[in-house]
Amino acid sequence: MANITAALVKELREKTGAGMMDCKGALNETNGDLEAAVDWLRKKGLAKAAKKAGRVAAEGLVAVESAGRHAAIVEVNSETDFVARNDGFQSFAREAAKLTLNTDGTLEGLEAATFPGSSATVKDTLSNLIATIGENMTLRRVAKLEVAKGVIASYVHGQISEGLGKIGVLVALESEGDVEVLSTLGRQIAMHIAATNPAALDASGIDPAVVERESNILREKNAGKPDHVMAKIVESGLKSYYKEVTLLEQPFVHDGSKTISQVLKEAAGKAGGEVAIKSFVRYALGEGIEKEEGPDFAAEVASMSR
Repeated sequence: MANITAALVKELREKTGAGMMDCKGALNETNGDLEAAVDWLRKKGLAKAAKKAGRVAAEGLVAVESAGRHAAIVEVNSETDFVARNDGFQSFAREAAKLTLNTDGTLEGLEAATFPGSSATVKDTLSNLIATIGENMTLRRVAKLEVAKGVIASYVHGQISEGLGKIGVLVALESEGDVEVLSTLGRQIAMHIAATNPAALDASGIDPAVVERESNILREKNAGKPDHVMAKIVESGLKSYYKEVTLLEQPFVHDGSKTISQVLKEAAGKAGGEVAIKSFVRYALGEGIEKEEGPDFAAEVASMSR
């Protein structure tokens, strides 16, 4: 029997996109012949994943799983919204979020975790799902939030099933106050985050490169002003910018007369302890993915009739 090395299994996986155990089995069946193993996998329908890998996957689901003081969020992409409604796809997304609660919160950590009810990893399970459904899918990103005291609140917008939807938000409230009060407030703030998409918690969280770009725009708009006047214009302009894009400075969507910072201060009395937002995560399905333009259906039909 040929010596089936890990390197050989890895090479076959890269060629076919099939799961590790399937690749190992194929090499055993073909006595270590790589090309024969590729053919073996193709005949078994297990090499489909590789053929799909180049396709843009910008649809899918955002899955949220919460467990009191820790919660997780994942984005799993597919090529079409139709697949996002597949029970197998939804089950995978839901289990991936649950598994994240017990990982280090990284994509690599989740991919290496064993998928429930099998001996396969999450990564291999997804490859097998691609082969079964016949569409490219990607486990795009993952995050986990924790607090020592307080709650992690969540909100899913466009929910199609429990914890699954188009936009998912987690917000970590740190407080020794009443959990019920914190949970209600947390959900309201999570809904606010879903609606406003803040860039950061406060000004210190804004990328310095973004701040510099905003400053340059203000300088260009006010070119020719004296230096001392320009400095005040830039300072005032940045303050206005921070009010728009930082969570604590934004007007609360449920009561525009108050900022989120003011809402937190008022909540301290009801909760029986100071309330602070430790962090938040907002995932909107497909954001940042360059989608391909769909074919002109009418033109396609016309060309077929020629």
